Amino acid sequence: MLTKTKRNLLTIGALAAGPLFAGATAAQAATINGAGATFPYPIYSKWFQAYRQVSPSTTLNYQPVGSGAGYAQYKAGTVFFGASDAPLTNAELAAVPGTVHIPTVAGAIVLAYNVPGIGPGLRLSGDTIADIYLGKIKSWNDPRIQKLNPALNLPARNITVAHRADGSGTTYIFTHYLAAVSPAWKSRVGAGKSVSWPVGLGANGNPGVAGLIRNSPGTIGYIELAYAVQNRLSYGPVRNRAGNFVLANTASTQAAASQGAARMAKDVRVSVVNGGGRNTYPIVGFTYLLVPKKPKDTARGREMVSFLRWAMGPGQGMAESLLYAPLPTSVIRINERAIAGIQSGR
Repeated sequence: MLTKTKRNLLTIGALAAGPLFAGATAAQAATINGAGATFPYPIYSKWFQAYRQVSPSTTLNYQPVGSGAGYAQYKAGTVFFGASDAPLTNAELAAVPGTVHIPTVAGAIVLAYNVPGIGPGLRLSGDTIADIYLGKIKSWNDPRIQKLNPALNLPARNITVAHRADGSGTTYIFTHYLAAVSPAWKSRVGAGKSVSWPVGLGANGNPGVAGLIRNSPGTIGYIELAYAVQNRLSYGPVRNRAGNFVLANTASTQAAASQGAARMAKDVRVSVVNGGGRNTYPIVGFTYLLVPKKPKDTARGREMVSFLRWAMGPGQGMAESLLYAPLPTSVIRINERAIAGIQSGR
């Protein structure tokens, strides 16, 4: 019997092919278009459907095209809101003045793999992950991986590395983690929505990387936790800064998110990778909606404000069923003040 979480996740694949509510009629009062990150698409698709029960006259269409493409569409004015796991830089904000970041949930990135004969639970450390992505560790039975997994009989199979080919907030979080744990990665590759990958095969979106892993034995890739579960891909615990091997789940994600809460009072654009704490999963990030503080279309602005208020209330209660961590209460309060500013234009 499928658990509630798996039932929720198995509906995602059918939704990912196109915009939500494509059959909406012209008689509806407000259609609000958005585009951006694939990282939060499972929770956004559920939110936008659920909100139709609250406000039947409001349609939220969302295209999961990646954080980079979402920002580009938002900047060009072809969508009302954008979505990104990579908070905008000061330079990017200057190009879209008056944009408000609304953190919505936190999510974990796992290293999913397809190694015949090896099931879930493969242990990895930050330096090992970095050296796999640098091309220094080339085989699954490399002594460094074997040392972390002494009970496993790892195969002498070449590692195929999968990464994002598009501008990606998932990449932003993952490469910031690698830069935090590996001086070699930081100096050679760096961090961002797009980087020059030393090795590997690229695919678009979390669904694309998940498909590459699923269809290519010997492959490892980084994807948001919900996509690993949806695609029944194996993943294991990662050694955190405290030296403990921690599995990604809502509790370990929330432990990481809570460490950013105090800093978000000053600026919500924070990084929570490689956080401290015994039970903290180390590859975690917030994801953001990008909305105009003074919408040109005031009617859509009012509807967006109503949705955002709902997302900070009932919407947060849906996060854990899709393996995201709801926001700390203090961050919800920060958002509520920002949302009030959108409504008033102050």
